[in-house]
Amino acid sequence: AFSEVISMSKVGKIEKKTDTPYLNFYEFEAIQRNGTVTSVPYYVASRAKRIEDLKAVTHQNRADGVILYGVYGEDKDKVVLIRQYRYPLGGYVYEFPAGLVEPGEDLLTSGTREMFEETGLTLTPVDAGCYTKPFFTTVGMTDESCGTVFGYCSGEPTNTHQESSEDIQVVIADRDECRRILKEENVAIMCAYMLMHFIASEGDPLAFLDK
Repeated sequence: AFSEVISMSKVGKIEKKTDTPYLNFYEFEAIQRNGTVTSVPYYVASRAKRIEDLKAVTHQNRADGVILYGVYGEDKDKVVLIRQYRYPLGGYVYEFPAGLVEPGEDLLTSGTREMFEETGLTLTPVDAGCYTKPFFTTVGMTDESCGTVFGYCSGEPTNTHQESSEDIQVVIADRDECRRILKEENVAIMCAYMLMHFIASEGDPLAFLDK
């Protein structure tokens, strides 16, 4: 380990390049550890609508979105997934249900709302302590962070509550199906890591939250 930190890289001037409802593009002046400005600016995608709301400015990690790890079935042996068409991929990808946190919502409220809207299922959250804190997604291109809500789902899956712009299929998967999905399908990386945990677990996959 280094015994002394002499300097660190930092952000200089920031310019907002777009003005759209859900995602915007910012140009950062990137100042290296030696104080020189890089010849090429750093470009960042963000959910922030204003420069002053960027995490590089506030240094606060407020969750932009919520991801839902929902366990299903009397034997707690299945998880709730979605297979969603994503325009950046031009195809379908497996994910956990997820969505943006609306202004004034906490993560649990957002999570139960999103689960119902995307799958028709009722999510009963469990206390996950520090595991619910927001973590960053793709730090090389965005300051987006998402918190995870864990819980148990009940009801019958349906897509009747989805928005018309959403192309989502609800998938209730056991461990064997999750293995197949990881081997054969496109999977979002946050979902993939949690499916690996699910496959490796025995009994209730949320039991680790009690430790």
